[in-house]
Amino acid sequence: MRNILYILIFLFNLVGFSQNDALFEQGNTLYNDGKYAEAIEKYQAILDAKQHSSALYFNLANAHYKLNNIAPSIYYYEKALQLDPNDTDIKNNLAFAKNMTIDAIDIVPEGWVAKLIKNITNSLSFDNWAKLAIVWVFCFVVLFLIYYFAYTTFKKRLAFIASLASLFLLCITLVLAFHSYNLTKKDRPAIIFAQESKVKSEPNSRSEESFRLHEGTKVQILDTVNNWKKIKLTDGKTGWVSNQDIKAL
Repeated sequence: MRNILYILIFLFNLVGFSQNDALFEQGNTLYNDGKYAEAIEKYQAILDAKQHSSALYFNLANAHYKLNNIAPSIYYYEKALQLDPNDTDIKNNLAFAKNMTIDAIDIVPEGWVAKLIKNITNSLSFDNWAKLAIVWVFCFVVLFLIYYFAYTTFKKRLAFIASLASLFLLCITLVLAFHSYNLTKKDRPAIIFAQESKVKSEPNSRSEESFRLHEGTKVQILDTVNNWKKIKLTDGKTGWVSNQDIKAL
């Protein structure tokens, strides 16, 4: 009975994937025919079925870009970039889409030390840093055993130095792994979807207006209170926007 259930689930998923592939091809055909709104409907139907990929987000973003839908195009390019961060086509098209935005926000420069550490940390994901740490643990154990059982002074000294080096690299890797985890945890990007959003000084409509943002601007979410989100810009400014004006990535 259980085997039959597994087979039915497999067949159901297989049918679902086939339908999504068909929708994707239909969307591509509509896009190539210049029917961008209809293509968006096909792509969106795949997302509604809980299926996603960088190619799907990329094509969906392209369709919105053709219709001058600034916020959705940037949003889906960013979603595609999250799944495929090294894709040059996504980066280039995202840059074109950002050129349509109104807000020109400066970036607070980082010190060269902080920038170097951040670049090194981002060179690997948290999972890969953790795997590398396991490799250094294995090297340390093997080298320590060689040191313990070696008979000659030269081999003992060499194994001891190598084991200390492995232990040092292990500590550095663990620090970078936890730093990567913290950066990922704090990274909560979002896109302004409202054509114009009034950023408030407090999480209520009666508070003073701090500044205004326009659709397509990327922000960081710092906090949520009721129907308001506290955001931060790359220039360091903070404020509160309504939930309906923003969409988290």
